[in-house]
Amino acid sequence: MAKQLKAAVIGAGIGKYHIQGYQAAGAQVVAMCDVNLAAAKATAETFGIPQVYGDYQQMLTACDLDCVSICVPNKLHMPLAVDCLQAGKNVLCEKPLARTAAEGQKMVDAAAKAKKLLMIQFNNRYRPEATILKQYVADGTLGDIYLARAGWVRRNGIPGWGGWFTAKEMAGGGPIIDLGVHMLDLTMWLMGNPEPVSVMASAYSVFGPKMEALGPWGTPNKQGKFDVEDMGCAMIKFKGGQTIMLEAGWAARLKREHVYSTLMGTKAGASLERVFSVDGVDDSSIDTLELYTQENGVPVNRNLIVEPDPFMGRLNAVGHFVDCLTKKGVECISPGTDGLRIMKILDAAYKSAATGKAVNIA
Repeated sequence: MAKQLKAAVIGAGIGKYHIQGYQAAGAQVVAMCDVNLAAAKATAETFGIPQVYGDYQQMLTACDLDCVSICVPNKLHMPLAVDCLQAGKNVLCEKPLARTAAEGQKMVDAAAKAKKLLMIQFNNRYRPEATILKQYVADGTLGDIYLARAGWVRRNGIPGWGGWFTAKEMAGGGPIIDLGVHMLDLTMWLMGNPEPVSVMASAYSVFGPKMEALGPWGTPNKQGKFDVEDMGCAMIKFKGGQTIMLEAGWAARLKREHVYSTLMGTKAGASLERVFSVDGVDDSSIDTLELYTQENGVPVNRNLIVEPDPFMGRLNAVGHFVDCLTKKGVECISPGTDGLRIMKILDAAYKSAATGKAVNIA
C-alpha cells in the first residue's frame, strides 16, 4: 500500500482551495502556516489540520512533509519556494511564479538542484472545458492556430486597494501579472506553448489612483498606496509566427466583466468564455465553450455542453500535483518552467509599457 502523501499549506487565504484539493485527492494536510496565527488556527480547525505554525521555517524543521503549497503574496514566492525545495520538499506555488523572471529562474534552478517538483497552480488549465478544448486542438479540429485573443477585464474589480495587490514592491505589477497571467498561460497552453520572441504593450492607471472601481477581493488599506497599472494590453509574437492579443484590467468602463480565450485556426475557431450578467445587478456567471466551423459552405457554431466546475479547476490542479508525486508516469501539466516562460513575457510587457517600444525576449 502506497504511503499517504503529507502536505502543508502556507497561506490561509486561497490556501483553503489547496487544502480541499489535497483532502479530495486522499493526501493528508498535516500543517497549516500563516503569519496571521489566528487565521492559521481558524483554518486548521475548519479542515481538521493537526499542526499550526506562524513561521514556515519552524514548520519545515518540525514536520515530516512531502510537499508544500505556497499561497502568499508574490514577493514571497521565490524565498519560500527556494527554502522549501532546499529542505527537500516538492512545491505547488500559486501563480504567478514570482514577481520577475529573475526570481522565477532561482525557483526553477532550486527545483532542478534538489531534484524536486516545482508546479505552478495555473488552475485554468485544469478546468473541464479547457481540457476538452485542448483535446480538440490536439486532434487537429482547429488546424494550425495562428492568432488568438485572450483577456480578463473587470468593470469594478481593484483588489484590496492599498494592500499588497496594489503595491509594485509586493505584487510586481497590477492586473497584467494578476489576471492577464491566467488567460495568457491558458491560451499559450492551448496553442502548444509556442516560443515567445517579442512583446509590445501598454499600461494605464486611470481609476486606481482615484480609489474608484474597487472590488471585494483582498484586504484594503487606505493608508497604503496604488503604484501599479489598473489596465494593460499587449501583443505577443511567437517564433512560429503566431500572435496573441492580450488585455487585462481591474477597472474599465465596460458593460460587464469579460474573461476569454479565443483561438483562430486554419480549419476552425474556438472560444472559451466566462459570461457575466451586467455588473451591479447580479455577479453570477457561466462558462461557455464554442467551436466555429464551416460546413457545406455555411458557418456553423457548436456550443459544447460541459459540466460546470464551481472550483474553477483549483481542486483538479492540486489533485494532479498529488498524482505527479504518487503515481508512476504522470507528467506535470504545469511545471515551473512554464511559469518561467510566462514571467519572461510579463517582464517584457512591463518594459515595453514603460519605454513605449517593442521588447525582444532572449
